[in-house]
Amino acid sequence: MVSLPPRKFFIGNEFVDSQHSNGQRITLLNPVDDSVVVDDLQLAGKEDVDRAVALANEAFRKGPWASFTGVQRAACLNKFADIVEKNVDHLAYCESLPTGRPIAGIIHMDLAHMAQVFRYYAGWADKIAGQSFSEDNGFAKIVRYEPLGVCASLASYNATFLYIGWKLAPALAAGNTVIFKPSEKSPLGILAMAPLFAEAGFPPGVVQFLTGARETGALLSSHQRIAKISFTGSIAAGRAVQEAATNSNLKKVTLELGGKSAAVVFDDVDFDLCVGCVGGGFLANSGQICVAASRVLIQESIATKFIQAIKEVFERARDGMGSSPLELSTQHGPVVDKSQFDRIMGYIEKGKQSAELVTGGNRKGSKGCFIEPTLFVNPTSDSPIWKEEIFGPVLTVKTFKTEKEAIELANDTVYGLACKEALINLIDCGTNMFPFFYSVSVHIRSLSSIACILGT
Repeated sequence: MVSLPPRKFFIGNEFVDSQHSNGQRITLLNPVDDSVVVDDLQLAGKEDVDRAVALANEAFRKGPWASFTGVQRAACLNKFADIVEKNVDHLAYCESLPTGRPIAGIIHMDLAHMAQVFRYYAGWADKIAGQSFSEDNGFAKIVRYEPLGVCASLASYNATFLYIGWKLAPALAAGNTVIFKPSEKSPLGILAMAPLFAEAGFPPGVVQFLTGARETGALLSSHQRIAKISFTGSIAAGRAVQEAATNSNLKKVTLELGGKSAAVVFDDVDFDLCVGCVGGGFLANSGQICVAASRVLIQESIATKFIQAIKEVFERARDGMGSSPLELSTQHGPVVDKSQFDRIMGYIEKGKQSAELVTGGNRKGSKGCFIEPTLFVNPTSDSPIWKEEIFGPVLTVKTFKTEKEAIELANDTVYGLACKEALINLIDCGTNMFPFFYSVSVHIRSLSSIACILGT
């Protein structure tokens, strides 16, 4: 039996209990079978947040970290990546239990990429150069880039280790100190990882972890001594973070919010490759990916054949659901918890009223939070399953005739995280079309690539 980490806060390079007076605790259930994973997860209150911020500020201004050179910071980041790779089994186990995520994806995707991101930013730690300008009118000008100070990071439950890489690595490489709050749905992997930062040589107060729910996030967002906050989650929660940051000390804010990405499939695609990307790629993490292509636009001439192929992919995935996420062969798990299960099933019921159900639409099994991969076609233009982020295994398909129509349909959304083109002729078509998609990123012949090392 693999041991679970303490359900405490990691402050000053040690696990500590909450100083908050009400002693409230959260119970986490395993979404595979509804069993209790832990019933004693602590929620950070004002006293706990103030304590972590004070230590982070002291570490930034007065502690050893303040005098670390870029080379020394790089050594810590590189050593941390090495240590993580030696502990992937334990980390993946702790992450999987409360989320139901298959450990294969956590090990080979999340943890592997996170280590890569830490090494990438380690390479930048000693290369943050300023600028100097020749003397003009008796003045010589020098620009020096300084770290901001105490940074806070709030993350969604769906890819916690990836967020550690994207949010912590660039901040630490630049010399900041960081307080990270994972989602209350997925804290155990982070708590298992926390001591590895101390082992890698990060001084006390440089990297700290608080667990909690919305109230803890609000305390961090509004704290007067935090210089920057990074948030990944829903649009509604992002608005609250932005408002709290603005109404406090005008701290810098980075928001990575919801998505309703479109996959655009033309009739000259590599058919089998595209079916695998659109169908299999979408079902990774049971559709709980912010850039998942949950809308699919298919050129009319291949629509019937392509929809049938996606249906077969979904039904094979359905038949394989139910095995333990702790087995390396398991590919598809449940959604994260009962509240998310109910939310997704609510959208499926709305979809049945505004689109044609091709396959799925039901709970899989009698326990846990498994949902059959669900495929809808021909939704109305105002259908909730077409317009709103569902964050689950529900795919919606429309057809198009021309490139112009495809672009208009793809851009018919308030979201803008990603757009995906499934094309065979990249030079003549793909590279000419991507500027017309209103999206932060456009993937050509790839629906799930994170090859670019991005900081959030």
